[in-house]
Amino acid sequence: MKTARKITRVLIANRGEIAVRVIRGCRDMGIATVAVFSDADRDALHVRLADEAVHIGPAPASESYLIGAKIIAAAKETEATAIHPGYGFLSENAEFAQACSDAGIIFIGPKPETITTLGDKIQARKMALSAGLQVAPGVDMAITDIAIIQKEMTHIGYPALIKAAAGGGGKGMRIVRSDSELVEAIAAAGREAQSAFGDSRVFIEKYIERPRHIEIQIFGDAHGSVVHLNERECSIQRRHQKVFEEAPSSFVDDDLRARMGQAAVAIGKEANYLGAGTVEFLVDSEKNFYFLEVNTRLQVEHPVTELITGIDLVREQINVAEGKPLSFTQSEITLNGWALEARIYAEIPEDNFLPSTGKITLYQEPSGPGIRVESGVRAGSEVSVYYDPLLAKLCAYGATRDEAIARMLRALAEYRIVGVNTTIEFSKVVFNDETFRSGDISTAFLNERFPDNVYGLDNAKSREAAALIAAVSQFRENSRSHPAQSSVYSVNVSAPNSLESSTSAVSQWKRRGRSLMMRRK
Repeated sequence: MKTARKITRVLIANRGEIAVRVIRGCRDMGIATVAVFSDADRDALHVRLADEAVHIGPAPASESYLIGAKIIAAAKETEATAIHPGYGFLSENAEFAQACSDAGIIFIGPKPETITTLGDKIQARKMALSAGLQVAPGVDMAITDIAIIQKEMTHIGYPALIKAAAGGGGKGMRIVRSDSELVEAIAAAGREAQSAFGDSRVFIEKYIERPRHIEIQIFGDAHGSVVHLNERECSIQRRHQKVFEEAPSSFVDDDLRARMGQAAVAIGKEANYLGAGTVEFLVDSEKNFYFLEVNTRLQVEHPVTELITGIDLVREQINVAEGKPLSFTQSEITLNGWALEARIYAEIPEDNFLPSTGKITLYQEPSGPGIRVESGVRAGSEVSVYYDPLLAKLCAYGATRDEAIARMLRALAEYRIVGVNTTIEFSKVVFNDETFRSGDISTAFLNERFPDNVYGLDNAKSREAAALIAAVSQFRENSRSHPAQSSVYSVNVSAPNSLESSTSAVSQWKRRGRSLMMRRK
């Protein structure tokens, strides 16, 4: 049994919206926080919100956020008693978790040996089989001999999926539909896996056509308890990466929920799991489910589970890391209402989701009944090329799925981010889509509903905002050149697509903006 240790100061080994989320969770518990930051994040929101902040290096993550020794040195310098890794970066790095323990610092996450076993997809697949879970037909070893794999394909059948053994986030994955594609797909997946994870091992399993991607949140403590907090649906994906999530799933009935929950708890107990984790499954149209992987960390989409259960997962992570038992039992976990999450990225949907960089000149979050925003940016934030383009997570909660969708659409209509391109308009298209609203979705949804990345986006508002920003810049430049003619102007942020002046000169400003818009058209 783990000896209880009091956590008084937490260093968050991350950045962006997850760092902000953890800082706020700690503050609710009266725990001091320490932020770490790179050169690119000196003025970031998480740095401003933390009680202390430590510079850890240049902008590239490989020289800052991914250097475990720098993180631990910062924790020692600030006398942090625990480190929360968030997700990404070092969150599933067993060596880092062990280094924290060796330094006398609590790692808020699973044990290093658990991360090692479950982080390797081949070993996790074997553990799932040992726990009695069903897995997709495949080969439970790394591919080393093409001839053997070609022979095995007669049993596995096409289509098949090449997967990175140490992978995640859709990297190191290739769908293969014939023998002629096999050799090159294995080589390409191996190269991508080596580049992304430093591990070129890949394996192969049957590819399930049009599945639903459904995951179960699990939680374990140091006293032997492992429970599940029901499911999240993550079927809306792009390049094997989740884009929108919801809880519960419109596809899962009580029987399937119970069976999937029991399976998730079974592998959690097999792994002697500690803390928050997610067991992911693919589910076919007949409601057969197949083990996919275990993520040994807090998920990006954890807020939707918090909304339908009323349980603060970050608080629970900290309590469990201190050695306390879970504050709830399986029978006490309830499922109330419906929650949706839209990931808001700095990307250009109409240009194959190319990342968009620059300074955010206007940032206005939606609010109102049932709306929750997890954000790591504000007006003035710089979106750089060095990190994931996720800006925020917009969550909507309602008594029913229809109410949650209505609130999500209202919130998306209110959301204003100017200075970089975002996926807000793309999100509106998806949540307005009749097929999505019917709940008839799968991992193929985006490709089937919007072939060739054609989303029918109306970029008029983006053009208008860009034109107005240009007008403001031009006006300010003219004011500098002719100070005697300048006046005081104010931006009406309650109506961010218009700029109003406190003097009659505003008509010239508006005309300038309209003129620029006409030229852009």
